[in-house]
Amino acid sequence: MAITRRERLADAAIDTLAREGLRGLTHRAVDRAAGVPEGSCSYYFRTRQALLAATVDRLAELDAAEIATLPVPSCRTEMGATGAVEALATMIERYVATGRTRMLARYELALEATRRGELRASLVAAGARFRVIAEGLLAAAGATEPARQAPIFVACLDGLIFDHLAGAGDLQLAPGELRVALLELLRAFAGPGGRGD
Repeated sequence: MAITRRERLADAAIDTLAREGLRGLTHRAVDRAAGVPEGSCSYYFRTRQALLAATVDRLAELDAAEIATLPVPSCRTEMGATGAVEALATMIERYVATGRTRMLARYELALEATRRGELRASLVAAGARFRVIAEGLLAAAGATEPARQAPIFVACLDGLIFDHLAGAGDLQLAPGELRVALLELLRAFAGPGGRGD
């Protein structure tokens, strides 16, 4: 299915954010990145705020499409810790490889959101689906309070991805190491009564 001009421009904004940061995100830069006539971006997104909002919306849309292809559980799924680890590892591996550009753009937006309340609200709303998925994964691993723990768990995973992509450390986990780390994290959240299959 062909993408619309708006989607093409929002995709170009994501690429521009990842490559140039927020200072490089201009209507003209997005026009160039999208390969469209100058003035196209400002026609669709009149203000910088409108462009930022469209970028957040597009990130959420792309994430939703990708998540739909992953084996993530609902809160009722009996997949156990091993299945939960595999789902998490697959998601993280995509975000640091093929989804790298989207993650870098998201981090740029998250930093800007500390100064723009409306942008922060959009990012929090877009991240809600990850907290629901985390709740399901924690429940599958045997956590006793998955709803309460999910936001903390997501913050831990986000920190892992951030450190891998942009952190001051040199964290480069091999696939096996990533799965061991995720299992340890899940077990820590699930506690002694969790399913550690």
